[in-house]
Amino acid sequence: MRPSKTQGVTAVHEARTALGRRLRELRRHAGLTGRQLAESLSWPPSKISKLENARQTPTEQDIIGWTRATQSEPEAEALLASLHTLEVQHAEWQRQLKSGLHHHQAEISELDQKTRLFRVFESTFIPGLLQTAEYARARFTQSITVFNVPNDLDDAVRTRVRRQDILYRPDKKFHFVLTEAALRFRLCPAEAMLGQLDRLISFSRLPNVRLGVIGFGTQYVVAPAHGFWLLDNDRVMVETFSAELNLAQPPEIELYANVFDQLAGVASYGRAARSIMTGAIDDLAREVAKGDAESPDSTKDDDF
Repeated sequence: MRPSKTQGVTAVHEARTALGRRLRELRRHAGLTGRQLAESLSWPPSKISKLENARQTPTEQDIIGWTRATQSEPEAEALLASLHTLEVQHAEWQRQLKSGLHHHQAEISELDQKTRLFRVFESTFIPGLLQTAEYARARFTQSITVFNVPNDLDDAVRTRVRRQDILYRPDKKFHFVLTEAALRFRLCPAEAMLGQLDRLISFSRLPNVRLGVIGFGTQYVVAPAHGFWLLDNDRVMVETFSAELNLAQPPEIELYANVFDQLAGVASYGRAARSIMTGAIDDLAREVAKGDAESPDSTKDDDF
């Protein structure tokens, strides 16, 4: 079965569309045109259209104002509940990170404490729970640059590294599956990546951690379309460029559990996985050594 990243996105869009449709019904029931409602709320007319046609997600204040202007205050509670569900499903990074990276890491840490079984697939990144401080710093630096959020880099790195304490708790189980590409993508300086790969080898030996690597030569059953975290049988977390999707419908969880089993089934483990990691370390180390040898600073001056 092929995973569909658009499934979760479609579910979110459908929820936003249903919310917009209900807002339109309330406006029409009140006998108001979009322009009349906009004028009563001191909004630009375009905002009414965007909310009703699911091109913009309303805020709590938008819903409260809408129900007041359409004299449908009793509907506010149900609409706010729908909005909350939508926000959980589709947590936009710009909104999630507005209080800083550290705050978001603290929220994830709370979720870590509640989870007993972690099933994680990553095709591009080293998973956060396995990152060194240097690798995490590089990843967070990108987030600060892309989303223009508060720079609390040091606090965010410390919080992410502290999250790794749960890897040593016997009541928790971890199954990570990475592609070989994730071991080789240059997402941080080479020296930092060497340390990260060495740390992965150490983590692979923990008794409650199962770490698999899918080598480049492996024949896939399911394409590694995107990474995801499956937390117990309660939630699937998928990161996109714009948002974090939180999927909780049983069919979605069943789909991702099946996809994870297919990917995990073709991964290498133990010595075989460490051999792939060691190969990545050796190739990178040779490249670093070659670069050092070719650096002008390393060339001996014949005058001395």
